[in-house]
Amino acid sequence: MLTDAEAGAAVSLRGLHKTFGPVHAADGVDLLIAPGEVVALLGPNGAGKTTTMEMLLGLTTPDQGEVRLFGRTPAKATAEGLVGAMLQSGGFLNEMTGREIVQVMAAQYPKPLRVQDALDRAGIAEHARLRYGGMSGGQKQRVRFAAALVCDPDLLVLDEPTVAMDVQGRHDFWDAMRAYTAGGKTVLFATHYLAEAQDFADRVVLMRTGKVIADGSVAEVTSRVDGRTISAAIPGADAVQLGALPGVDLVEQRDELVTLHCMDSDAALRALLTEFPQAKDISVTAMSLEDAFVALTSEKV
Repeated sequence: MLTDAEAGAAVSLRGLHKTFGPVHAADGVDLLIAPGEVVALLGPNGAGKTTTMEMLLGLTTPDQGEVRLFGRTPAKATAEGLVGAMLQSGGFLNEMTGREIVQVMAAQYPKPLRVQDALDRAGIAEHARLRYGGMSGGQKQRVRFAAALVCDPDLLVLDEPTVAMDVQGRHDFWDAMRAYTAGGKTVLFATHYLAEAQDFADRVVLMRTGKVIADGSVAEVTSRVDGRTISAAIPGADAVQLGALPGVDLVEQRDELVTLHCMDSDAALRALLTEFPQAKDISVTAMSLEDAFVALTSEKV
């Protein structure tokens, strides 16, 4: 039986398990998303993000556990037009135009948006007469977005929505998403662009090996990781030497540009200046979401 919180949630995932042979794609996933929340689902490849989204949408059946969207089964919520999805898997016929694709999708729902409105919101109206097979990667993503929007969903599920877009395309996409969520809509999106999660999400859910390992605001997630980051230009530096400095947990190096992820930045900085007096352009910053992602999803965790 659903609790009051689960019954009122836009998304309720309870005890989801899914295995593919020896791989635990979902290993006891619990997640509640309230109506109006914008949630980023993050994790390295193989963390279970896509499988979790597919179970949420009813495309994959969990081995154990329960999914409810607005108190309904995924099939019922989708049939009522409450859910729109933009996934990496699947596709459309190359011979169809963008407008035809969105028209076909609109016909599946009881109260869709006007096709032109969906095309306008997705920023693809100008190219809607092009055949899908002749579109660029970014244009195809916009058609997928329009197809997800046309049912006028209360919940939008997006899997790597900006993966094929250039910088301007990603900027325009998130502008459109901000307009969409201004009306209190709910969004769950997975992305490898951590800056998108940091800038757009109200909440971050971090997965590793099929489990949720962190859940909260960006500030709450980054606070789980102690330490700071030291950046510097160090001519002649060696990553092994840098990694041996006291307080250093992880080293990233590109030519002479070095980033040290530190558990004790004070000790690391003192040792760095002693061992590498040629270091310059030094800066010390608090942990970012990217730093927390690296630390929390590391195989050493």
